[in-house]
Amino acid sequence: MTLSTRVVLSLLAGLAVGVAIAAIDNPTLEKLAHVIEPVGTLWLNALRMTVIPLVVALLITGVASASETASTGRLAARALLLFMLFMTVGAILSALLMPAVLSWWPVAADAAAALRSGASKAATLVPELPPLRDFFASIIPANPFAAATQGEMLPLVVFALLFGFAAARIAIARREPLLGFFQSVVDTMFVLVHWVLQLAPIGVFVLALGVGIRGGVGAAGALVHYLVLLCGLAILITLLQYPVAVFAARVAPGRFARAIAPAQVVAFSTQSSLASLPAMIERAKSHLGIPTRVTGIVLPLAVSLFRVTSPPMNIAIVIFVAHIYGVPLDATRLAAGAAVAVLTNFAVVGLPSQITFFTTTVPISMAMGVPVELLPLLLAVEVIPDIFRTVGNVTADMTVTAVLAPRSGSSDTHQT
Repeated sequence: MTLSTRVVLSLLAGLAVGVAIAAIDNPTLEKLAHVIEPVGTLWLNALRMTVIPLVVALLITGVASASETASTGRLAARALLLFMLFMTVGAILSALLMPAVLSWWPVAADAAAALRSGASKAATLVPELPPLRDFFASIIPANPFAAATQGEMLPLVVFALLFGFAAARIAIARREPLLGFFQSVVDTMFVLVHWVLQLAPIGVFVLALGVGIRGGVGAAGALVHYLVLLCGLAILITLLQYPVAVFAARVAPGRFARAIAPAQVVAFSTQSSLASLPAMIERAKSHLGIPTRVTGIVLPLAVSLFRVTSPPMNIAIVIFVAHIYGVPLDATRLAAGAAVAVLTNFAVVGLPSQITFFTTTVPISMAMGVPVELLPLLLAVEVIPDIFRTVGNVTADMTVTAVLAPRSGSSDTHQT
């Protein structure tokens, strides 16, 4: 049984037991449940403990590697720029669309209260963001260590990005030990995160138990609402790739759909972009006329560095949590969230979704001043949106390849 399956079962079991305890109305059982609730808080704190060192080390090593990759050729550099463009547009779309959708189709008040009830009371303490002028002035941290201590994620992310780009410019003899140190930090944090995630079924069960006792079945309704929103957003992002391929790459819609379909099937069944790579390479050549010398650069780079659904869906998760807690999201908060969502994406490429979920959403939450206590419960159902995330990522990988191919003078993608 996979970890994702065990976490989902733990969530369902915790909700069911909590609802049953509430229905029985036995003071002894309720007291016992409250006694073990700190276990869930300890597990959540263990996850939060890993976020800042892991994100900083991943960004430094990932950006330095991407910078070196871009220097290997103009095609790779154009691919990286296009990746950034796609993810930025997706993050902006999500930041504008999700608040509007939640305003039109809000979570029922009793369901939101039920979901909130399972989180720590400290979650209601939402920090204030500075005025817009001060916000922009604080993007470059005067003291990155102070930013790390205070959990100021956007300045910390900017520092890590600049550090990574600078590290790629120093002599190889000096760069390798430096990046080796940060890679060692990454590897060490992965071990720690792995240990924490192995305890996820216990942590999620205890957290869900509290939700079930205080919120009952209403919390399940809020989770269903969340799943519909996230899966719908992923499907929208996937569908938007088709007109991009038609107008930017001059590929007939039917031709592009037939070319990408086998890779989408693999992505849907495996939840792995990497597993879809052979199908993408073969179909790009046989159905889109893109030679291997183009797909051999762009597609591996895309699978390694490009997850088009991550920024929009991760910011959507935080917007949903903000909606549950009634946190107002002005332009400053949304801009901070979109920026962190895009910039942290390069830090998590190739990582399991259980790790990337926290590594990406917690920094966005911290940048936007949104509580993080609900994230473990949302992780428990992430296996469902992750299917649609992967399909969207694979579709975007092929779209970017088709867009870049004519500009390399290497394809006949305009044919029908």
